Amino acid sequence: MDRVALVAFPGIRAFDVSVITEVWGADRTDRGAPAFDLRRVATDTTTPIPLRGGLSLRPDRTLTWLSRADLILIPGLDDHITPAPAPVLDALRRAHARDTTIAALCGGAFTLAQAGLLDGRRAITHWNLVDDLRTLHPYVTVVPDALFIEDDNIWTAAGTAAGIDLCLHLVRRTHGAEAAATIARSMVTAPFRTGTQAQFIEHPTPRADRDADTLAAVREHALRHLHEPLTVGDLAARAGMSPRSFARHFAAETGTTPLRWLLDQRIAAAQKLLERTDLPMPEVARRAGFGSEVTMRQHFASRLATSPRAYRAAFSTASASAPVSEEAGSSPIAR
Repeated sequence: MDRVALVAFPGIRAFDVSVITEVWGADRTDRGAPAFDLRRVATDTTTPIPLRGGLSLRPDRTLTWLSRADLILIPGLDDHITPAPAPVLDALRRAHARDTTIAALCGGAFTLAQAGLLDGRRAITHWNLVDDLRTLHPYVTVVPDALFIEDDNIWTAAGTAAGIDLCLHLVRRTHGAEAAATIARSMVTAPFRTGTQAQFIEHPTPRADRDADTLAAVREHALRHLHEPLTVGDLAARAGMSPRSFARHFAAETGTTPLRWLLDQRIAAAQKLLERTDLPMPEVARRAGFGSEVTMRQHFASRLATSPRAYRAAFSTASASAPVSEEAGSSPIAR
């Protein structure tokens, strides 16, 4: 059972507390999700932590519990310049020295920066706070356009929905895509958004709205035909656009390129096939649209820092899974 610590102190955002609690605090073991032990950690357990909106959070463990945690989570802040208590900063430094995974949502990056944990490392925060993070903490390498990133086992995320994306990603990397998808279904949210996706997408014009309907149909077609050798040119032709125009509209709507999106979906399809079936590797590669096991292995190494075989060994549930259809998109992806 994963031991997860939510670090609490005055000024943390109620929304982020709720997200963390929803992902790691609900018992979904009856649906096949892993069990978690989520604890609310603070300098003491006798004083409730005030939250905006008349809410309060009662800690159930002191900072000493962080030495037992597998994952430490820092909620965002109502005011990003809110100073964290010195004991909290000291405890975070010690946790990082132990190589405990630490993740901050939204303005929680400022708390990690106060502790000096982001100096010389890459980090992200809400797009509206990027300049402030650069100014207040000049030794941090601020990434201006991402949903979440990792550096030296420290994760940071952009605002609001990106915090949900990071939480689900952390579940996915520890317990596999199916576990993250189970939690996402319960939360009625998307189970997979890549961290490299842009966090800010401009509102489309009325003409672009019509294009968006077309692009949504193209993405649906791609998901149902991932096993085919689709190219960006194929998708552009289906949308009735030139490849250049298609790429521009696609990025404006999704925050990523068509090629990166297609690759992300193929990796996700392969993950589900590896978890839910005992198909041989060449067949998994074919159904996910990689063409060859070698190509699939290369993309797993670059995106997931593991191999398909190691991924299957870690996350396979094939013995209890139903058969999947020939088309990867119709079962492993679409939900």
